[in-house]
Amino acid sequence: MTAGALVQRRPWLALSLVFGLSYWLADHTRVPGVYEIAWKGGGVALLAVYAWSYHPVRDAHRIALVMALGAIGDMVLEIDFTLGAVAFLLGHLAAIALYLRHRRAHPGASQKALAVATIVGVPLIAFGLTRQPQVALYALALGGMAAAAWLSDFPRYRVGLGAMLFAASDLLLFARMGPMAESALPRLLVWPLYYFGQLMICTGVIGALRARGAFRAE
Repeated sequence: MTAGALVQRRPWLALSLVFGLSYWLADHTRVPGVYEIAWKGGGVALLAVYAWSYHPVRDAHRIALVMALGAIGDMVLEIDFTLGAVAFLLGHLAAIALYLRHRRAHPGASQKALAVATIVGVPLIAFGLTRQPQVALYALALGGMAAAAWLSDFPRYRVGLGAMLFAASDLLLFARMGPMAESALPRLLVWPLYYFGQLMICTGVIGALRARGAFRAE
C-alpha cells in the first residue's frame, strides 16, 4: 500500500474519534432522538468504513462486517433492546469466525487459562447480575468472542485487550440492569470501554494485516 493510500484512509479514523468522544462527553438531553441514535452509531460505523476501504482483502471486509453489526446494534438498542442484542450477537459470531481463521499456533498455558476463564466467566457473571437466561446466552457469545480474540495471532494488547474491554463494557451494562442500577459508574464507563475496545480491535486487525503484507497489491 502506498503512503498516499494510507493517508486517504486516516480521515475515517479521525471522524470516528470525533463521533465516539463527543457522544461520550455530550449532554444528550438536548439532542433530538433520531439525531442522537445516528450520533451514537456513527463512531463504530466509521470504523467499518475505514476497514472496508482496504478492499479487496477479505479479512478487512470481515472486520468491517463486525464493526457494521456493532454500529447497527448501537442504534437499534435505542429502539428495541432485543433486536439490538441480536445485531451484536451476529457481530460476535462474525468476529469469532475471523479470529479462528487466525489462531495463534502455540498459545501459552496462562493465555489458554485466561481464555477459558473468559468464555466461562462472562456468561456466569452476566447471569448473576441479571438472572436472565437470554442475557447469559448472549454473554456466552460475548465471552467466546473475547476468548477467541485473545487466542488469535492478532496483537494481543490491541485486539485481545480491545475485546476484553468490550466484554467489560457489556458486563457493566448488565450491572446497570441489576445491582448497579443507581450507580453512576456504569453510565460513565460503558461507552468509553465499548468504543475504545472496538477502536483497538479494528485498528489492531487492520494494522496486523498491513504488517503482514496483505495490502501490497493495492
